Amino acid sequence: MDLEQLSAAVEGVSQTYAERFNIERDTTWFVLKLQEEVGELTQAYLMLSGQARTKGKSPEEIQADFRKELADVFCQTLLLARHYDIDLEHEIEEKWLRWTKA
Repeated sequence: MDLEQLSAAVEGVSQTYAERFNIERDTTWFVLKLQEEVGELTQAYLMLSGQARTKGKSPEEIQADFRKELADVFCQTLLLARHYDIDLEHEIEEKWLRWTKA
């Protein structure tokens, strides 16, 4: 699956979620939802690194939570890019991968 296919699939899931819970996905929502997910990733990282209480979770559960929150941040980033019609593959090529050609 390429990035565009992944983005389209994630968009479908997000639309279904919004319809089910009566959420208006406007510009503000896309940015604030990304911020929420980054906060959850930060919390999971702090637990993973031993800098926060574990809330009774096992090391395996903490690792799984970290992986899931990282996926949430990635998917929410895809949604934000899609909302603004940004070609992430192009932007990554221009910003990051151009250094591989040096």
